[in-house]
Amino acid sequence: MTAIMENPQGMNGVSDIPWWRGNARLKDLSGRLLGAHIAQAALIVFWAGAMTLFELSRHSPDLPMYEQGLILLPHLATLGLGVGDGGQIVNAYPMFVVGVLHLISSAVLGAGGIYHSLIAPTLLKQDDTFAGFFGYDWEDTDKMTTIIGIHLVLLGTGAFLLAFKAMFWGGIFDPWVGEMGRVRIVTDPTVNPAVIFGYLFGAFGKSGMAAANNLEDIIGGHLWVGSICILGGFWHIATKPFGWARRVLVYSGEAYLSYSLGAISYMGFLAAYFCTVNATAYPEVFYGPVGLIKNDTGIVTARGWLATFHIAFAVLFLLGHIWHASRARSAVKEFDFNARDVSLVVSDDPLVGNLKTPLNSSDFSKWLLGNIPFYRTGLSPLFRGLEIGMAHGYLLFGPFALLGPQRNTEQANLIGLLSACGLVLILTTCLAIYGAASFNQEWQSDFLTYSTVNPDVPNELKTTGGWNQFAIAFLVGGMGGAFFAYQVYDHFDVLKAIFSGTI
Repeated sequence: MTAIMENPQGMNGVSDIPWWRGNARLKDLSGRLLGAHIAQAALIVFWAGAMTLFELSRHSPDLPMYEQGLILLPHLATLGLGVGDGGQIVNAYPMFVVGVLHLISSAVLGAGGIYHSLIAPTLLKQDDTFAGFFGYDWEDTDKMTTIIGIHLVLLGTGAFLLAFKAMFWGGIFDPWVGEMGRVRIVTDPTVNPAVIFGYLFGAFGKSGMAAANNLEDIIGGHLWVGSICILGGFWHIATKPFGWARRVLVYSGEAYLSYSLGAISYMGFLAAYFCTVNATAYPEVFYGPVGLIKNDTGIVTARGWLATFHIAFAVLFLLGHIWHASRARSAVKEFDFNARDVSLVVSDDPLVGNLKTPLNSSDFSKWLLGNIPFYRTGLSPLFRGLEIGMAHGYLLFGPFALLGPQRNTEQANLIGLLSACGLVLILTTCLAIYGAASFNQEWQSDFLTYSTVNPDVPNELKTTGGWNQFAIAFLVGGMGGAFFAYQVYDHFDVLKAIFSGTI
């Protein structure tokens, strides 16, 4: 890690962990952590409201909804809001109301986030008062199971609200009714457990739950899921963890984060698969053809965006789960990731984790690593950054120009150049942030971070001044390398003619 936490977090503020570590600074400050979560909820709700109004302002009834880059209106239309026969939006007012209500809610949540982040107590007390009910200790297993139970009750309530919308409050859109579908009331949801749970075992097709092809089964499934969540919630509120759960699970803030990330990752993968193959919950009139990312005209459909987004973020959440679970388990074993004496040992001892291999310890590997610009001796930070930047800029141009969405247009090369330069600028910004967070004005041998413990890195790169020179030179070299690649490829025919002797 590049940041070293010298002092534990206190009662009156956050530690010296830098801001880009996010809520990790607040894990022991329950009041501030509550404020951060409320503020984040405000941002999410604000985005939902603002994006709904933006999509309404851009919506065209002359084009299919899935070809207009809309991502929220299809969901509202599936719920039967403002939609008529054939999936046409006949009344935009309900969608407008949804957007406005989200904006109002975001203002209320934002005020709560500011209050708990700046004014309210840093720590939530645990006592018999109403406010004390919200206090907690990460290692209090009884309190943690109560919190899990409350979440399950809320999730079950959400499932019932969707079912009640379909059964009593106007109905939802059914793509299999009429020519292109229409909104209808679900009067007879499936409650037979053999049918509902049969989907889990592939009784109705290899798609599993995604094989549901009628609203009765989908709404019945929500009734079952809602019931199970609410009953499970009351169970967790009323009981204490069993002995095996106390032994197997880790009870800490980082462990709960890893559990949450793992659950979100699972749901992301499931949602991506469901929307890819199911045309009942995700009607083709709103989301585009099933199983296709693009339609016949090459436009990425709403289904394509939805599936791709869920897959990408599910992978990120899964990696986050693995990372935080590893840290939580390691903390139980009293291994400190922030320890200053972290070192990697290449050894012949099979009990040491990093063994000697032909890849990491051969003479060729050492020679190759010793001659790359970052490690090569005798170079100033400026020359190191310039050489590395030129290589990156030169190589970045090709993927953007040849594989980008504008690759078949006349402006492909120019767009590739601008994209490569933009990425070089982003990388330079990251280098500057890294240097500011990792190094002092002067290199000190007793201030070793993960970045400076490597003795092969030149000492002039272990200071903020030297690292800033390296970053600036990287920017200049990257821009120059991208421009050189652009000129070469843009005038490739001329160069080919010169080398072939035709000119």
